[in-house]
Amino acid sequence: MFISIICVAFSMAGNDDYDFARREVLLRRIGHEILLQSGDSVSRVLPVKKIAGNEYQISFENAFTFQPESLVNTTQRLLAQDPLASDYVVNVLNCANASVAYGYAISKNKKEDIVACIGRRQPVACYKISIKFKPPGIITAKNGYLLGSLTVLAFVGFMLIGSVKPRKALPDSQPTGIIPLGSMSFDAEARKLMIHGNSLDLTKTETRVLRIFALSPNEMIERSRLQKEIWEDEGVIVGRSLDMFISKLRKKLEPDPTIKIAAIRGKGYKLEISSLENLPVPN
Repeated sequence: MFISIICVAFSMAGNDDYDFARREVLLRRIGHEILLQSGDSVSRVLPVKKIAGNEYQISFENAFTFQPESLVNTTQRLLAQDPLASDYVVNVLNCANASVAYGYAISKNKKEDIVACIGRRQPVACYKISIKFKPPGIITAKNGYLLGSLTVLAFVGFMLIGSVKPRKALPDSQPTGIIPLGSMSFDAEARKLMIHGNSLDLTKTETRVLRIFALSPNEMIERSRLQKEIWEDEGVIVGRSLDMFISKLRKKLEPDPTIKIAAIRGKGYKLEISSLENLPVPN
């Protein structure tokens, strides 16, 4: 059984290596055509970087401009040749601060495509194109043997585990209930901020963002983590939404001068909680 799993795994790995190598060639072709569309036939497309398991980044030697509609059409046409690229998210990033200049999502189900602002030509600037692919599903024809073997192993493991005396469950370490924030109280379940007997209602997304900050006060939270945990895990494209929700939360935290959400340039945000003694005395 184990030999069978190992053989199938190596066979799959060989095919995946070829598919990923072919994907990088397609990504370079996308960069090449984008430069041609902007009138640049001389400058280079820099080496494609694989920055995560299913995320790639295309960089360019010089600044350029692009038409969103052409970018969408080019990526769809070329990535249609990639059998593993049915669902993906494209973000065009500004080189200076990694902010999203334009983005869209393409799905195998065309009704789930998210494409906007295709008629607005973007200014000449230094851009990087980030393309994140949805991981392929585990149930495919080529790994049917592997799945069957794993099912048998899972059944044997279940029988072995069932014969062992269960250990006492560990208490849940995840904080629940009301979380104190300075002179405020944050009730994540009720989606409320409370101070001096008054309460402020929070939206579902504001609650999720604030909960991440509240569990790690005075610690820097990276933008990428916030984007992944709040939006990308749900398959929703992220543009300027994060900055908008941070701005809304700042306004709702204003009643307590000891709390503020500080921006860490180019990295992320930090929920700073200080005591009243440390606040500057007004003139």
